[in-house]
Amino acid sequence: MTVQQEAPAEGTGGGTAGEPLEVWIDQDLCTGDGICVQYAPEVFELDIDGLAYVKGAEEELLQEAGATTPVPLPLLQDVVDSARECPGECIHVRRVSDGVEVYGPDVA
Repeated sequence: MTVQQEAPAEGTGGGTAGEPLEVWIDQDLCTGDGICVQYAPEVFELDIDGLAYVKGAEEELLQEAGATTPVPLPLLQDVVDSARECPGECIHVRRVSDGVEVYGPDVA
């Protein structure tokens, strides 16, 4: 299944509309609060270790360090809100084309 993705419009951060984005979680910084799961349970899930992970296409947890998953367009705002509200500042949303972070703790 392919889901259309896009970045937010100019002026809202992110960059060019229609550009694919991906998200990953730095588990070393994850506090396990589960805010990301509340915002976007289709993208994030808490594992038995108490940390959040992104989900793959078949909703499996991607537990490798730095594992990424595409940000589906219908869930873009929820993923962005997750990154903004995360107390551990561990959620990173970046452009697929150049790897530049557009939401998260490393945004310039």
